[in-house]
Amino acid sequence: MSVSDRILQVGAELSFECNRLINQFECAHVYNPLDYAWDVYADYVRKYANSQKRVLFMGMNPGPWGMAQNGVPFGEISAVQNWLKLKGTIRKPIDEHPKRPIQGWDCPRSEVSGRRFWGMLEDHFENSQSFFQHAWVVNYCPLLFLEESGRNLTPDKVKGHAIDEALAHASNHLEHVVDILDPEVVVGVGRWAQKQARKTLANFNGHIETLLHPSPASPAANRGWARQAKEQLVKMGLNEFGDK
Repeated sequence: MSVSDRILQVGAELSFECNRLINQFECAHVYNPLDYAWDVYADYVRKYANSQKRVLFMGMNPGPWGMAQNGVPFGEISAVQNWLKLKGTIRKPIDEHPKRPIQGWDCPRSEVSGRRFWGMLEDHFENSQSFFQHAWVVNYCPLLFLEESGRNLTPDKVKGHAIDEALAHASNHLEHVVDILDPEVVVGVGRWAQKQARKTLANFNGHIETLLHPSPASPAANRGWARQAKEQLVKMGLNEFGDK
């Protein structure tokens, strides 16, 4: 079985387990883009997860205007279409919030975190293949959680047994991804992601690092995130992110 087929297999298993829990979470709405946007995620995997990688970037969970819309981590629509050049059918989630519709390729909103993340890479690398030759990007938890108001809930704010089960499945998925891709460095985008990586990968022989999260909710990220991110990556020994 190829590397990409193995990644798709463990992704499908994670999606199945999350769907089994979907009505048990203590929040108003839960979206699983690995289900309704599987076509695009599968295109992402087949195109870019077709070999082992030196670096694994790991985010927290989908944003409402990013991965929730198309199944790709930090999935800012323009970047996914124009830089990653991905395609696929995007359906609707099981229980859609009227204030957070899934419009897929027609979504008019831009996810700032994704625009900053993929924008930094697009500015730095000749093309997407140059970046993915040695790297891969995944989200730890594949689910988006919403309050009744439509406000986004991060996984650490969700209560109850279902989130504990979901994160256990997320950790199992991460272990499989690391086993398949065999990275030297796992980079948690944000401290929560790094914390989950450290808890999950206790026996990992490589380095587990953290990168400043590009979210506009972070004051530090609003002071030149791309420049700071490159500096942090170079300090990790990832010299391919240094000045050309």
